[in-house]
Amino acid sequence: MDRINRRDFLRSSALTGAAATAAIGSTGALSSASAQGSGPAGKFKISLAAWSLHRTFRYTWHNFDLPQICREDFGIDGLEFVSNFFDLPSYQSLQELKRRAGHNGVNMLLIMVDSEGDMSHPEKKERVQAATNHRKWVDIAHFLGCHSIRCNFGYSQAGTPDERVDRAAESFSDLLDYSEDSGLNIIIENHGGISSLPDKMISLMKKVDNPRFGTLPDFGNFTEVDNYEGVRALMPYAKAVSAKCYDFEPDGSHRHFDLDRMVEIVLAAGYHGYVGIEFEGQRQDEWEGVRACKKILERHQ
Repeated sequence: MDRINRRDFLRSSALTGAAATAAIGSTGALSSASAQGSGPAGKFKISLAAWSLHRTFRYTWHNFDLPQICREDFGIDGLEFVSNFFDLPSYQSLQELKRRAGHNGVNMLLIMVDSEGDMSHPEKKERVQAATNHRKWVDIAHFLGCHSIRCNFGYSQAGTPDERVDRAAESFSDLLDYSEDSGLNIIIENHGGISSLPDKMISLMKKVDNPRFGTLPDFGNFTEVDNYEGVRALMPYAKAVSAKCYDFEPDGSHRHFDLDRMVEIVLAAGYHGYVGIEFEGQRQDEWEGVRACKKILERHQ
């Protein structure tokens, strides 16, 4: 299969300038700005993070099946991919994925990118390589009509937290330069390590200082700070939101933390885009977990 090439993608798919809106719109997917999107004032939309179904990946479904699963199984029109769930992408395979999304009326919103290197690595050559490794996902996300790729801060323990922020700022600035023509957002999730420290994430946002650089607040990925306060701190920079949830009780309640309160924090920040369900329970069937979370989120729509 053909490997992804930025120049070939932009040329062959005509996804440049005004042609981008027409090309993406013809398949039913949204442009980057629209996909990030908003509902009516005080509302939000619900999306599905593919990670919710990771236990059954390859056993009962593949990446191509996600648009149909979103629409038919859950009645959801927004989809968040995981980079590790893609087989080696080709132009033809991505065209087919886009066709299926359009057929099902599903908007492809973002790609959660993992396993591409440490953007905060103490060695510059490693940071440069990590930033370069992410470029293909910028191209793939742009081709699919996504508004963002979600990256990781990096997990290096070398140096002080502020030194790690400085190193990551250099890497993400490089990636933002690369993604400028596409208009794609580069966003970071609180995903462990220093990224789960809101004050350091905010420091990184300010240091990079780019309107296409933002956060993806995750309800559950905090260790040293209160979950509610952590989400609240990251919301001013949010370009997407992850409704992390775990197993639900028989009465439908979520004991790990108050999902209703989390949604209220999101709305209080003035966010009206997609909120992505990311189920990580172990006791429940994944499909049941997604539906239980969706039921709670719908109370606020």
